[in-house]
Amino acid sequence: MASWLLENYLWLKALHIMSVIAWMAGMFYLPRLFAYHAESAIGSDKSETFKVMERRLLRIIVNPAMMAAFVFGGLMIWANPDLMQSGWFHAKLTLIIVMTACHGLFARWRKVFLRDQNQHPAKFYKIWNEVPTILMIGIVILAVVKPF
Repeated sequence: MASWLLENYLWLKALHIMSVIAWMAGMFYLPRLFAYHAESAIGSDKSETFKVMERRLLRIIVNPAMMAAFVFGGLMIWANPDLMQSGWFHAKLTLIIVMTACHGLFARWRKVFLRDQNQHPAKFYKIWNEVPTILMIGIVILAVVKPF
C-alpha cells in the first residue's frame, strides 16, 4: 500500500491542498458570519438566516474539508514517514492541532447562536476571524520554506 501511495504522492498532495483550501475558506468565513449574526436581533429573519448559513457552511463544507485534509495528509505521511523526522513538520502539526481546536470553538459557537445564547459582541468574532489566517500563514511557511 505504501508503495502505491508513494507512486501517487503528487495526487495525494494535490487533493490535500484542495481540501485545505476549502477548509480554510470556511474557517475564514464562519467567524465573519458570527460577527454579522451578533449584530442581528434574536428571532429576526436575519438571525434565522444566519443560523441556516452557519449550519450549512460548517456541515457541508468545513467539516468534510477538514476530514479530507486529515485523510490525504495522513496518507502522505504513510507514503513518506520520513516527514515525521523533520522539525518543521512537528511545528506544522502543532499549528494544525491549534487550527482544529479553533474549528471546534467555531462549531461550539454555532450551537450557541442556534440556541440564541450568544453573549459576545461582533468585535469578538471579528478578532477571531483573524486567528485562522495567522495559523494558515504559519502552516504554509512551515510546509513550503521548511525553515528547520
